[in-house]
Amino acid sequence: MTTPLITVDADVPPLAFDVPESFFTLPLAAEPADRAALSDAFVRELYSRGDEALWTPAAPYYAALGEQLALSGVSYSALGLFSTESGGVVQCAFTVAAVETDHTDPDTAAHGILVALSRDPHHDARWMDLPCGPAISCITMREVTLSPELTADHSEKQLLTGQIQVHVPFPTGPYTAVFTLHTASTEYWNEFCDGTVEILRTVSFPTTDASPTP
Repeated sequence: MTTPLITVDADVPPLAFDVPESFFTLPLAAEPADRAALSDAFVRELYSRGDEALWTPAAPYYAALGEQLALSGVSYSALGLFSTESGGVVQCAFTVAAVETDHTDPDTAAHGILVALSRDPHHDARWMDLPCGPAISCITMREVTLSPELTADHSEKQLLTGQIQVHVPFPTGPYTAVFTLHTASTEYWNEFCDGTVEILRTVSFPTTDASPTP
């Protein structure tokens, strides 16, 4: 298990959580040189059986993706890869963002989020009690149309995708952490739901001990 620490900017309090070893963290460094170095290490870990012919063109792609994610407010992003009993691989995309919200009490914020999300009939929004405090989960399932040029038999197909999004108000400041898991491997939906809950149970909001040293 690893423990990423989210620091979106100097004003956002820290947020920590654990993710499985099968999560490959995308590079979200602020400086281009740092992103390039992290992207190179990322592709070598993700495609461990590859070579320079694969790593060299892949690294700039993930560096650009990391830049776009950071600009959109995402503070942590990972690609999850999991082996199946049949020898296949399923995957998911996982992101975390810290959004500024006008609240001084996590319970009040959570109630407001639940009311807002429940207005959409396509949302399955529910209250959650996590070790770190209240949270609101929202599940959506959508069908995506794949054009013929993207399918193996060159025919149009419907692909069912699922998204789990959980809003966790900070108890340490006026921000809400938004955890999002998205996957097209919906045949393993229950496993993804269970895995997301396991991550959420590790969420914490570390505080800095600012007391003077005697």
